[in-house]
Amino acid sequence: METVGTRQVYSNSWMTVREDRIRRTDGSAGVYGVVDKPDYALVIPLADGRLHLVEQYRYPLGLRRWEFPQGTAPERAEADPLDLAARELREETGLSAGRLVEIGLLDVAPGMSSQRGRIFLATDLTEGSPDREHEEQDMRTGWFERARFEKMVATGEITDAQSIAAYAQLLLWERGQAG
Repeated sequence: METVGTRQVYSNSWMTVREDRIRRTDGSAGVYGVVDKPDYALVIPLADGRLHLVEQYRYPLGLRRWEFPQGTAPERAEADPLDLAARELREETGLSAGRLVEIGLLDVAPGMSSQRGRIFLATDLTEGSPDREHEEQDMRTGWFERARFEKMVATGEITDAQSIAAYAQLLLWERGQAG
């Protein structure tokens, strides 16, 4: 596929929507809509077999959802993913990690978005005070046994695709560490 033209349809500090005119490999013309967002970091805080989650209101869904700490930094889109992960963890939970290891990469919605996410495992955790953004002021946090987390996924209490995929990455990473 070849891009033959592009136009910006909408933009704010968190995302840009563009419409690309394309030429397919058979020569036919088409249109592709793309949502460009900065890459994000998702952090899995793990201590004593428990996972630390955040619960926040997700406006597009109109629901509060439990998920792993995660986020972007539009003003620092070129920031080191490790620094972004440490920042998101501290901001949302108040936790600082003595060890932060990248364990995976996710494409959010590759059929419509360019956004990618790096998955980090945070261990050797130290408690502190969160420093949340304005939109995160009603955020709650909590520790969950892994069996409880898995039950929350199975019953639809946790539906965040990135969190569920990140947990699968954690399981595969742990399997690789044991072998």
